[in-house]
This record gives sequence, structure tokens and C-alpha cells, in this order.
Amino acid sequence: MGEVMDVQVGTADVPAISVEWYRDIVEFADSSPPPVQWFAGHFTEAAILLLGVLFLLAAAPRLRRGGLRERSLALVTPGAVVLSYAVSEGLKTIFDEDRPCRHVVRIVAGQCPPAGDWSFPSNHSTIAGALAVATVLLSRRLGLIAAPLALLAAFSRVFIGVHYPHDVAAGLLLGALVTLAVTLLAARPVADLLARRAATPVRNPPPVAATSGISDRGHPDLPRSVSAPPAGQRARSRAAQVPRTRNGPNGR
Repeated sequence: MGEVMDVQVGTADVPAISVEWYRDIVEFADSSPPPVQWFAGHFTEAAILLLGVLFLLAAAPRLRRGGLRERSLALVTPGAVVLSYAVSEGLKTIFDEDRPCRHVVRIVAGQCPPAGDWSFPSNHSTIAGALAVATVLLSRRLGLIAAPLALLAAFSRVFIGVHYPHDVAAGLLLGALVTLAVTLLAARPVADLLARRAATPVRNPPPVAATSGISDRGHPDLPRSVSAPPAGQRARSRAAQVPRTRNGPNGR
């Protein structure tokens, strides 16, 4: 990777300890075996996909068969993750901190992000922290996997040389706090909305009028409450309606 040069920044000040840690980490990355460097370069992107898969695995069962609270959490957390990313993008325009790799001869990432793609806070770390918290809120078991995976994803951004340590720390904290706050504030109203929709009565279809003299046995259109008289009773009814005639040629 070559010697690490003095790190310069734009208008944002970088903590001296963060610069020192960055140098130590990228020098360690340079001395690591090539397979480790290859893995780190691919893991930094794949970790976000893995966190997304863990989140979907935690959210899908809650949406299908969860209670009101669980379903509301599964509906709110995706929006909280997106909002976390939007906040991190907004902060980048305020803290126009230059990438540390812009003044390094070579890094594991191979290429430094273009100018104007500011360093603070780390978007990858923000998304990783947000997805980890969202997964923990939905499933503690999967959250035990997501939390350390998010930490490794954030560290990999420093290891490959594209972020300072304080960039990824701020990103993790930002994603976690925004997701937690938005979820806690919005989950209850969403649960109340789901409860009102569940309590809304379903309109019954209008009853079907029964046809006289037609049995409803096996008839799908007739309500069961309306039943035709038995066949024997109908026969006796018709016999009673026929006028009786007297015997004899003249009716006598």
C-alpha cells in the first residue's frame, strides 16, 4: 500500500486520535495477507445485504401471524431505516469532511470515492446500525447475529481505507438512535390504526328470498334459516286444495 501520507481534510476538523487510529488500521490492513484484503473488500458491501436478509427474516413472520404490536413494528421499521439514511445524507452536506483515502497512496478498497462524496458520517455504518436495531426490535435471536455483523461492517469501512473511525462510530450511533426513536414514536399510532381496522364490522350480504315450493336442500342461494316444507306435507296441502265432487252422473 505504500507509506501513509499526512491526512488533509476540507472544512471539517478531524479529531487527532481518529487520524492516528486510521493510520494504524490501514497500515495493519496493508500488512494483512491478500486473501484477507480480498475478503474485506467484498465483505464491506455484502454485510449490508446480509443485514437486510436478517431484517426480512425477522419481519416476515410478524407481518403474517404477529399481534398488533408486532405487525406495527414490522411496518414502521423499514421507514425508520430509510429515514436514517436520509439524515446521514443530509449531515454529509453540513460536515463536508474529505475522505481520508484521498491522500493515501494505496488502500484495500483499490479506489477512493470521488470528490464531493464526503466522509462524515458513514452511510454504510448508518444503514448497518439502523438494520441491526430494527432486527433486534423484531427478533432478539436474529438481533444477536445482526448486532456484531453491523460492528464488523462499520470496521470494514476503516479497514479498506475509505472512512475515519469517528465516521463509522457516528454512523452506527445515528442509524441506531433514529431507528429506535422513530419506531417507538410511530409504532403505537400504527397499532391503533390496525386495531380500528380490525374492529370495523364487515357488511353482511342481503338475504336471498326463498322461492315457494322449492326445497333449499343442496341449493346454494337459499339461506339455511328458510326451509321448504317436507314432500309429504306439500302433497297433503295440494290434495286439500282440490275440490271434492259428489258421486253419480249428476253429481248426486
